[in-house]
Amino acid sequence: MRAATIREKRRKQRQRGAVLLTVIIMVSLLVMAYLLMSFYFKSHFYFRTQINGLKVGGKTVSQGEEKIAREVGDYLLTIHGRDGEKYHVMGREIGCSYVPDGSLKRALEEQNMFAWIPYLFKDHEIHVPTPMVYDEEALKRTIAALPCFSEENIVHPVNATLAQDEEGYKIVPETLGNELVLDKVAAYVGEAVNNGEGDVTLPDDAYVNPSIYSDSPVIVEALERISNVLQGGIVYKISDYDEQLGTEKIAEMLIVGEDFSLSLDEQKVADYVQYLASKYNTYGDDRQFATSSGDTITIGGGDYGWVVNKEKEAVQLMEDVLSGQKVTREPVYSQRAKVEGFEDIGSTYIEVDYTKQHMWYYVEGQLRLESDLVSGNIAKGNGSPDGLFKIVYKKSPAVLKGEDYESDVEYFMPFAYNVGFHDASWRSQFGGEYYKTSGSHGCLNLPGEVARQLYEMVEVDTPVIAYYREPIELTAENCKISNAYSYVEPPEEKQ
Repeated sequence: MRAATIREKRRKQRQRGAVLLTVIIMVSLLVMAYLLMSFYFKSHFYFRTQINGLKVGGKTVSQGEEKIAREVGDYLLTIHGRDGEKYHVMGREIGCSYVPDGSLKRALEEQNMFAWIPYLFKDHEIHVPTPMVYDEEALKRTIAALPCFSEENIVHPVNATLAQDEEGYKIVPETLGNELVLDKVAAYVGEAVNNGEGDVTLPDDAYVNPSIYSDSPVIVEALERISNVLQGGIVYKISDYDEQLGTEKIAEMLIVGEDFSLSLDEQKVADYVQYLASKYNTYGDDRQFATSSGDTITIGGGDYGWVVNKEKEAVQLMEDVLSGQKVTREPVYSQRAKVEGFEDIGSTYIEVDYTKQHMWYYVEGQLRLESDLVSGNIAKGNGSPDGLFKIVYKKSPAVLKGEDYESDVEYFMPFAYNVGFHDASWRSQFGGEYYKTSGSHGCLNLPGEVARQLYEMVEVDTPVIAYYREPIELTAENCKISNAYSYVEPPEEKQ
C-alpha cells in the first residue's frame, strides 16, 4: 500500500515536471520569436506602416526608398491660394525624381523595435520629407499653364483711392485681386517639391499686391488734408456784401491727384474770380447820381471804381484754400475806390456839370467850394471827358504841354489821363458857353483863387463826377484813353 502511494506520488511529480518543461519550452519559444521579430523590426518597418500614405510595411529603408522612387511619378502637390482656390502639380509633369536624404533611416531608428506587437493590429503612420529634384523649366511651364495664370481668371489688384460722394470724400478700399507672380510661385512650389511636401500655401508676397491700402499713411493723411481744406475757406470783407467761398464751392474746385496731391481746377478758380470781378467791380459801371441841381442823371465810363485783380486773386485764392485755414480778407484789388460798398463815390467828391460849366466840391456831404469853369473846346473836337474819375495827383507849379501849345500853371490836378483842373491866368471870364468855341484843349480852367483853394483842400483819389446834360460825341484821344462815357470812334478810325 505504501509502495503504491510512493509510485503514484512520483508519477504526478513527473507529470508536473513535464508540464513545467513544456511551459518553459513554450515561453522560451515565444520569447525567442519575440526577440527574433524585434531584431527584424530593427531593420524593417512595422507591417502596417505607411510613409506619407505609401505602404512600406516589412520593408527596409532601401526598399522603402526604392518604392518611393518608383511612385514619385504619382507625386501630387496641392497649391492653396489665399482665396481658398486649389491647384495641382503632378510629379511626372515636372520631371520629379526622389533624392533620399536619410529621412527614412531616421524614421526607422526612431521606431521602437520592441513595441511592434500593437502594430500588428493598427496602422503606423509616418510623415517624413521625401525630397525631390525636378526640371525647373518644366515646373515653370506647368505652373504657367495653371488656370490661375489665364488672363480671363485674373483679377488685377487695385489701389485704395479717394472718391467723392454727396457726403464728401471717403476712402475706397483696395482690391487685392488674385494676380500671381510666376517666378515667386515657382520658387515656393519648387521649395515644396524639394522637401517632398504634399501641400503649399502661397503667401501674400507671391501675389501682385496693391501699393496703397486703405490704412496706408499716404491716403489717410490725404483724406485729413482734404477735410481741412473743405472746412477752411475764405470770407471776403466787402462792405454791404456777404461773400464766402465755402465747402460746396471748394469741393467743386478741388482736384485730388493720383499721388493724392491736392490742387484746384484752374478754370473753375478763374470762373469764380470772374464772378467776383463781375459782382464787385465798379469800374466803368453806370450809376445814378443825384446832382447839385436837384435832378438825377445816369453816368458811367471813366476809370473810377473797384477792380479785382483777377490774376493775383486767383493765386491768393488757391494759396488760401489749400492752406486749410479759415481766411478773412478783402479781394485782391488792382484798383480801389475811395469808399467801400455799393455807394463807392461816398460823400466827398468833385462834381462837374459841363453843360452848366460849373463845379462843386463836397467834403463829407458839405459844400466846400464851387465855381464856374471853362472846359474843352467842343468846336475843335476837344470836349473834356465825361465819366467817373479820381484825382490822380497834384502838382504845383506845372507846365502843360501839347502838340501845339505849352502853358505854365500854378496848380494842376489831373483826373482823366492828361486832363485836369488848373488855374488859367489868361482867362478873364468863366462859365457860360465859352467852351463850345473858345474852350481849352480839354482841361478844366478855373479862376486862380479857386484853383488854389481846391489844390489846398482836395486829396488824391477824391472822386470826380463829370457829365454833360445833352447828348455829345467825344472823339479826342484823351477821351478814348480815359474811357469817357460819351466817347465814340472818329469816322477815320471806324474805317
